[in-house]
Amino acid sequence: MTEMKPLVLDVDGTFLRTDLLFETFWAGLGHDPWATLKAVARNLRHPERMKAELARIAPLRLDLLPVNGEVADLALKSRLAGREVILASASDRTLVEPLAAEYGLSPRVFASDGSTNLKGAAKAEALVAAFGEKGFDYAGDSTADLAVWARAENAFVVGRLPSARALSAHGRNVVEIGNGWDWRALVKALRPHQWVKNVLLLLAMIAAHRFELATLIPILWGIVAFSAAASSIYIVNDLLDLEADRLHPTKCRRPFAAGDVPIPVGMATVAALALLALAIAFALNWAFLGVILLYMALSLAYSLKLKRMRWIDIATLAALYTIRVIAGAAAGEVDVSIYMLIFIFPIFVTLGCVKRLTELTLATSDERLPGRGYGRGDRGDLLNVSILGTIGALLIFFLYSISEQGRELYPTTWILWLAMIPMTWWLIRMVLLGWFGKQDYDPIVFAMRDKLGIGILMITLSLMFWAAGLWGQWFGG
Repeated sequence: MTEMKPLVLDVDGTFLRTDLLFETFWAGLGHDPWATLKAVARNLRHPERMKAELARIAPLRLDLLPVNGEVADLALKSRLAGREVILASASDRTLVEPLAAEYGLSPRVFASDGSTNLKGAAKAEALVAAFGEKGFDYAGDSTADLAVWARAENAFVVGRLPSARALSAHGRNVVEIGNGWDWRALVKALRPHQWVKNVLLLLAMIAAHRFELATLIPILWGIVAFSAAASSIYIVNDLLDLEADRLHPTKCRRPFAAGDVPIPVGMATVAALALLALAIAFALNWAFLGVILLYMALSLAYSLKLKRMRWIDIATLAALYTIRVIAGAAAGEVDVSIYMLIFIFPIFVTLGCVKRLTELTLATSDERLPGRGYGRGDRGDLLNVSILGTIGALLIFFLYSISEQGRELYPTTWILWLAMIPMTWWLIRMVLLGWFGKQDYDPIVFAMRDKLGIGILMITLSLMFWAAGLWGQWFGG
């Protein structure tokens, strides 16, 4: 009986819907950023050494990596038919060998080893040396695989690669396997629903009663800049959180965790969005540029380290929300009251606690949240801090109402006190909804969609306008 030729599978972008080099890079950044960056800088001209060093810095959960379903089915059918299925990859051997073992594939693998980068022609030579010319079938996904397909019996082309179709003219049997990515998945990764949080840039203008177009237009441009900056950081956060997201019941469907968008595409998008945000900021004014740089730096620190630190993460979230208000003041060149900043910070601390309360309530186990420092035993402490934040915000609002600046902007003080009633209702309601897990993972996004909550906020704002005498100015009487 004639022995069946082995089926050789590339790993990155073929067997897996991701790339092990980029997986180890981002896992390394999350685990030990300085060691990771040094490993990359030292080995830019020696990719085989870079791959080996990155693989050592932060071990990957190979069982969580997204697999290409069609290629996995092909591998299973080949194994059931008695055919040897072998992984051949430019990724490091210390990752490829356990990956093959995880999925029951042949223990014989071909991979980079710290001294040889097994890619393109080098991979082709290794396979021909082992199996002979046309002694194997090969599945790959990139132009680097053309050298291997040229020496294989049959070519399995994963994804849209027009240049590979020329193989059929040279007598190769070409089988195409779908594995492309959809731009709509990239749009989802930008989290456009989160842009609604940037309406916070309008708060300084509203509080100062500066409703002219000359103030509004630069703030709207500021919202565009913050949306671009925020989306760039969301992608960075997703890339740093790949393993934690894959362990999460819903976040596992995020585009990068699921392998729906290639990591290099995400990295290019981060660069483009960051440049757009900085260009708009530079065009507005130096103050706004400084604020957006602070926002991006603090957001990056949050993604890299601070979000894993109990209580520090909540304070950082509150600071990031507060920075948006400062940014609106800088973009519109509006004076922002220190009372306002002291007032909104504890509100955002409360909402940060609500975010964690919601996550813990909706968690499916008593273990600590992946990538976070909280477990279900912390719910009581989070509730207490959220109540303290609510009380603090209301106390500061009251003190503002009797301050010189408050009386100047809001002459009818008793109406301003009346506005504290719906304000208190809204805050307590948000805390309770988080406690019972009845809202979104992001309280700001939830608040912008919550019809009852929006109604309560509109009542509060209407009372504040009444206290300021704005209704009379606008409509007479």
